[in-house]
Amino acid sequence: MVLMVVLGLVAILGIIGTISSLKERNILGIIFGGGSALVFGWFTVMTLINSGFPVAH
Repeated sequence: MVLMVVLGLVAILGIIGTISSLKERNILGIIFGGGSALVFGWFTVMTLINSGFPVAH
């Protein structure tokens, strides 16, 4: 549960960083921000599929 939330937040921050880098035309920022958003987003999806969606108690 906690891992999925943390990885999801990092993926969202990567998307925000990529958008910011696109506005400033920073190529290295686009590469690293987009790469981290893709990797951490993939980890989030795979954690969700592997562990399942947490139930509310």
